[in-house]
Amino acid sequence: MIRLFAAAMLVLGGVSIAQAQEMAPGEANEATNVAQGFTASTAVKPSSISFMTASDAFFLPPAKAVNSLEAPVVATALAVPLNAADPAVPAPQPKFLYSNSDLPRWELALSLDWVRFRSSIFNASAVGVKTSLTYFTNDWFGIEGNVSATFAPQIFDREHVKLVVYGAGPKIAWRERKWEPWMHAIVGGAHEMPQTAAGGKNAFAVQLGGGADYNFNVRFSGRLEANYIRSSFFSQSQNNFELGAGLVVHF
Repeated sequence: MIRLFAAAMLVLGGVSIAQAQEMAPGEANEATNVAQGFTASTAVKPSSISFMTASDAFFLPPAKAVNSLEAPVVATALAVPLNAADPAVPAPQPKFLYSNSDLPRWELALSLDWVRFRSSIFNASAVGVKTSLTYFTNDWFGIEGNVSATFAPQIFDREHVKLVVYGAGPKIAWRERKWEPWMHAIVGGAHEMPQTAAGGKNAFAVQLGGGADYNFNVRFSGRLEANYIRSSFFSQSQNNFELGAGLVVHF
């Protein structure tokens, strides 16, 4: 029995020694692998750059002294000199002045007026004032409105002739020279006093004529004017004539 027990112990001891011998190289290999891995991960690879070159990399070039009074150079579009920029295009001006005579669109005229009124009832030479306002749509065509109020001496008992002629219509002018000739056609009406037994005091009237303006400057002109006036008082037709001279304001 003792021998059997001793043999079993020897067998177990031999098996343990054999296993220990087999385990030792594996552990050594594992230790070797760990060392190699550690070496591969931590070791610094040698560089081909020399020590002097590597050391020179740590020296920076000398920096230029900054002058606080100098303006920084900005490489943008704002750094372009102003002289090199294209000149700004001026905004177009509204067409109130013409290129030919530089006259504005509006004309206001005030004239001394003389009208020779002739009819089968009475004749009269009336003197007064005439006012006209013209708006030019371009440099030659305008729309005019005018009113003339004239008075004549006594023709009846304590009665004076009063004649008013008014109307509106187209006006054509040549506005390119110092003298500006023009013509117009005015359609409107007329009013006369005193009341007579021949008919009413109001009538239809047409003014056909023209004149010329002399430009003193861009704002003021002198005017001469002559018109034929056709009226229809007393259920008749009258052929009248008008002369005027005055001052024109341009604005």
